[in-house]
Amino acid sequence: MASPTKQAALRMIQQLPEDASLEEMMYELYFRQRVEKGVRELDSAKTVSHSEVKRSLAQWLQSGGRPGGRSQTTRCRLA
Repeated sequence: MASPTKQAALRMIQQLPEDASLEEMMYELYFRQRVEKGVRELDSAKTVSHSEVKRSLAQWLQSGGRPGGRSQTTRCRLA
Protein backbone atom coordinates (compact mmCIF):
# COMPACT_ATOMS: atom_id res chain seq x y z
CA MET A 1 0.00 0.00 0.00
CA ALA A 2 1.30 3.44 -0.96
CA SER A 3 2.10 6.05 1.68
CA PRO A 4 -0.37 8.92 2.19
CA THR A 5 2.11 11.31 0.56
CA LYS A 6 2.45 9.13 -2.52
CA GLN A 7 -1.32 8.68 -2.73
CA ALA A 8 -1.85 12.46 -2.56
CA ALA A 9 0.76 13.01 -5.30
CA LEU A 10 -0.87 10.40 -7.53
CA ARG A 11 -4.32 11.94 -7.01
CA MET A 12 -2.98 15.37 -7.86
CA ILE A 13 -1.30 14.11 -11.04
CA GLN A 14 -4.48 12.25 -12.06
CA GLN A 15 -6.45 15.50 -11.78
CA LEU A 16 -4.20 17.24 -14.30
CA PRO A 17 -5.25 17.34 -17.96
CA GLU A 18 -4.32 14.25 -19.98
CA ASP A 19 -1.87 16.26 -22.06
CA ALA A 20 -0.04 17.74 -19.04
CA SER A 21 3.71 17.77 -19.51
CA LEU A 22 6.21 16.32 -17.07
CA GLU A 23 7.27 19.90 -16.31
CA GLU A 24 3.68 20.82 -15.38
CA MET A 25 3.41 17.77 -13.14
CA MET A 26 6.66 18.62 -11.40
CA TYR A 27 5.55 22.23 -10.91
CA GLU A 28 2.28 21.14 -9.32
CA LEU A 29 4.10 18.79 -6.95
CA TYR A 30 6.63 21.49 -6.05
CA PHE A 31 3.89 24.07 -5.50
CA ARG A 32 1.98 21.69 -3.25
CA GLN A 33 5.14 20.94 -1.27
CA ARG A 34 5.81 24.65 -0.69
CA VAL A 35 2.21 25.35 0.36
CA GLU A 36 2.27 22.44 2.83
CA LYS A 37 5.58 23.67 4.24
CA GLY A 38 4.09 27.13 4.72
CA VAL A 39 1.05 25.72 6.49
CA ARG A 40 3.28 23.69 8.81
CA GLU A 41 5.31 26.81 9.61
CA LEU A 42 2.13 28.74 10.37
CA ASP A 43 0.90 25.95 12.61
CA SER A 44 4.18 25.93 14.55
CA ALA A 45 4.22 29.76 14.83
CA LYS A 46 7.33 30.09 12.65
CA THR A 47 6.16 33.36 11.20
CA VAL A 48 7.50 36.88 10.85
CA SER A 49 5.33 39.94 11.33
CA HIS A 50 4.67 42.31 8.46
CA SER A 51 6.49 45.16 10.23
CA GLU A 52 9.52 42.93 10.83
CA VAL A 53 9.65 42.01 7.13
CA LYS A 54 9.40 45.68 6.14
CA ARG A 55 12.24 46.60 8.52
CA SER A 56 14.42 43.74 7.29
CA LEU A 57 13.72 44.58 3.65
CA ALA A 58 14.59 48.24 4.21
CA GLN A 59 17.94 47.24 5.76
CA TRP A 60 18.64 44.84 2.92
CA LEU A 61 17.84 47.50 0.30
CA GLN A 62 20.11 50.02 2.05
CA SER A 63 22.93 47.50 1.99
CA GLY A 64 22.56 47.08 -1.74
CA GLY A 65 21.45 43.50 -1.16
CA ARG A 66 24.91 42.52 0.01
CA PRO A 67 25.61 40.02 2.81
CA GLY A 68 26.75 41.64 6.04
CA GLY A 69 25.01 44.91 5.22
CA ARG A 70 27.94 46.39 3.29
CA SER A 71 26.85 48.90 0.70
CA GLN A 72 28.79 48.96 -2.54
CA THR A 73 28.28 51.29 -5.45
CA THR A 74 28.65 49.66 -8.82
CA ARG A 75 29.61 51.83 -11.73
CA CYS A 76 29.44 50.81 -15.29
CA ARG A 77 30.21 52.62 -18.49
CA LEU A 78 28.24 52.11 -21.63
CA ALA A 79 30.36 51.75 -24.74
